[in-house]
Amino acid sequence: MEQEVLHTEKILADRKIFFLDLKENKRGRVVKITEDVSGNRDTIMVPAEILGDFIAALNDIRATAEAE
Repeated sequence: MEQEVLHTEKILADRKIFFLDLKENKRGRVVKITEDVSGNRDTIMVPAEILGDFIAALNDIRATAEAE
């Protein structure tokens, strides 16, 4: 299934690189999050419709981590 990349962000953290790609295909939009560690990659796909919930959950985790 062909996916068009609409936007890409790259985050460097120590020896890791995170790629965040907004993609679109016939089924809709998705954010592909890829972690690259020394050439080994792991990827998750987050449907664009739930990005608000996903970001809210990450903000909750960040608040907890910063409080400790």
